[in-house]
Amino acid sequence: MNILSIMRSGPVIPVIVIDRLEDAVPLARALVTGGVRVLELTLRTPVALKAIEAIANEVEGAIIGVGTITRPEDFDASVKAGALFGVSPGLTPELVAASRDSSLPLLPGVMTPSDVIAARAAGFTELKLFPAQQAGGVGMLKALGGPFPELSFCPTGGIGAATAPDFLALPNVVCVGGSWLTPGDAVAARDWGRITALARDAARLGQTA
Repeated sequence: MNILSIMRSGPVIPVIVIDRLEDAVPLARALVTGGVRVLELTLRTPVALKAIEAIANEVEGAIIGVGTITRPEDFDASVKAGALFGVSPGLTPELVAASRDSSLPLLPGVMTPSDVIAARAAGFTELKLFPAQQAGGVGMLKALGGPFPELSFCPTGGIGAATAPDFLALPNVVCVGGSWLTPGDAVAARDWGRITALARDAARLGQTA
């Protein structure tokens, strides 16, 4: 799968932080049961790569990706864990080079028009606006649509269930990223039913966008 087809697989990509390895598979299953198949699991905890491997091996229907790619060596580690795509908060020449040498499709982060120009020059046409709200939110994406009509975005950062439809209504937005599908208290309580309900609501956003 390429990045665009992954982005089109659902209106919301949950940004997931796993602290306890044993939560990875039931959490992923709860999301997939609710209709959210594309999952971004961030490299923010010591168990992240093992969690990605467990989901890749045990959760049917999940399209598991790795988030917070910030170093070239993250690509090989992610591929070995079974990730199908990667997401970075920004883009450097080193990450561009590593992406070209890797089989892992990358959704790179941008925040400014200069970032967008650099990413496009490196060959990327699908981008993550991050942090979306701090970068200007809906207004920024509307402004970027003029000089960059060929680019598609997944805004992430500060987006919730109430504001996601505003982003998804934009012609240059394919999907949004957000952490509201996996609230910390629900994960801590292992309330998988609540997470499935949140996923169902998120999956329906694609029907109204």
